[in-house]
Amino acid sequence: MNRDWIATARTLSEALPFLQRYEGATVVIKFGGNAMGDDDAMAEFARDIVLMRQVGVNPIVVHGGGPMINEMLARLDIKSEFVNGKRVTDAATVQVVEAVLSGNVNKRIVQAINAQGGRAVGLSGKDSNLMICDQTDPDLGFVGTPAEMDPTILRTLTDAETIPVIAPLGAGRDGETFNVNGDTAAGAIAASLEADRLLLLTDVAGVKDGEGEVLTEITPEQIRELTANGTIVGGMIPKTETALVAIEGGVRAVVILDGRAPNACLLELFTEHGAGSLIRPSR
Repeated sequence: MNRDWIATARTLSEALPFLQRYEGATVVIKFGGNAMGDDDAMAEFARDIVLMRQVGVNPIVVHGGGPMINEMLARLDIKSEFVNGKRVTDAATVQVVEAVLSGNVNKRIVQAINAQGGRAVGLSGKDSNLMICDQTDPDLGFVGTPAEMDPTILRTLTDAETIPVIAPLGAGRDGETFNVNGDTAAGAIAASLEADRLLLLTDVAGVKDGEGEVLTEITPEQIRELTANGTIVGGMIPKTETALVAIEGGVRAVVILDGRAPNACLLELFTEHGAGSLIRPSR
């Protein structure tokens, strides 16, 4: 008998307890990074999401799109100003952000999932008052922080075995459109649903210790300690902050993992060793 077939059968058998554990579970996945720009990686991600839905998981995808926004702004010759490293989102910029995120990027992910046999629907935080935002900082313009969440529309979609794909835009109280950091939006959505898992896909292997080794399991207390002593730095800080806020909001656990790794989401959910760094409260 073909050894590959035997290995496949063994893998499926070993996955059974995990498939049973996550049946009916809500899993929010923040999709971004290099995988979004590569057609093969996009197709593989979409296949994983469809498989999750097929085995009874309720996946909810939240995506970013920074590189695509930068590309469109450059093409339109719209210059960006930055305050402390953060882009100022003026009225002209937020229109481009919405067009790129809700239009191009969102629909590309929806099409990729549908092409793999899934049933996906694209929306943004503005739809059905999913995400009402306050202005984060007047100096940054139309950048928002989620203030009020209403996930009713997401529950309606998942009950209908439909996969929501969400662009990180929020509605202001006076009709404004706010650009929201993708990780922040994913954390707020996961907390509003008290999700079983929030998976933050990145371009690194996970949270690392002082020696550069990936920490496979870590508590919120350890994250605060590693941030305070300068071990967690740069782009990992907003991701770990999102994880802490999500856990405080009722998410059971957050995983920061490498979205470039093949089948990263499936490895995390359905294998013994998982993938990346699992963050959950001390037992």
